[in-house]
Amino acid sequence: MKPQTMKAATAAKKLGVYLPATPPEFREREISRTELDELLAEPPAWLQALRAEGPHPRDVVARKLGVSNSGLARGGVTEALTTSEIKALLADPPAWLVSERATQAAVRAENARVKQRDAERARRSDDQAG
Repeated sequence: MKPQTMKAATAAKKLGVYLPATPPEFREREISRTELDELLAEPPAWLQALRAEGPHPRDVVARKLGVSNSGLARGGVTEALTTSEIKALLADPPAWLVSERATQAAVRAENARVKQRDAERARRSDDQAG
């Protein structure tokens, strides 16, 4: 039976790394599920370095900055950033980052409120049913 494979872009996403920064031998072929599992279990030096120093893909940059992917775009961040660039932004945040972090915090608070409300409704519904 032929092993299940994925495109390098898919494997990079699962590994949380920026595809163009990966070595050519990773980037230029399909990756088997077994190879991906091995990379996750015992990351080679290049993978450890990418995860620690970057450049990082958009979703990782957004998470590290505490904003959404859309917030990155609104802030004009279109390129992958390194860990040191992310730390520099956090140390001296530009106005767009302060604004986007506040927006993200408000979204999280609203999501928590809705989740709590729905849980209370479900509990009351269970109480009435039982």
